[in-house]
Amino acid sequence: MKVRDIFRQKEQHVVTIEVDKTVHDAIGKLNEHGIGALVVTGEGSEICGIISERDILQECGQRCTRLEQPSDSGHSACPASIKDVMTKDLIIGVPDDDLDYVMRVMTKNRIRHLPILDGSELVGIVSIGDVVNAHLEEADFENRMLKDYVEGRA
Repeated sequence: MKVRDIFRQKEQHVVTIEVDKTVHDAIGKLNEHGIGALVVTGEGSEICGIISERDILQECGQRCTRLEQPSDSGHSACPASIKDVMTKDLIIGVPDDDLDYVMRVMTKNRIRHLPILDGSELVGIVSIGDVVNAHLEEADFENRMLKDYVEGRA
């Protein structure tokens, strides 16, 4: 099975954020869309990197002293810039990548989101959940075929 097969089954709308926005803006978008990562874009939709929940937590762990103190004033914005927090060394996939290969890349690099590019165009993003679900569906199909064969229905 290939990455493009996942895209046939899943609506592909990649949520992006501009590089000049703040981490607080990124948190808002992540929460709004119920996702774990945003592709970061620059001028002309050029892909600059990715910002994930992990990047944000690392930033908070290193620099946010507000989390150490109780707050009675409610919410405050995180002034950190996305460009200072995002992962710049982007690991990408292509639509023709095999899912076993994608799973190995994601596991080896300890990433949960893989932007998919066709040439220089961003065509989607695959999560580790997408890959696991595709493998489960493929295994279920193969099991069904084997049962039918063993029971003489093939």
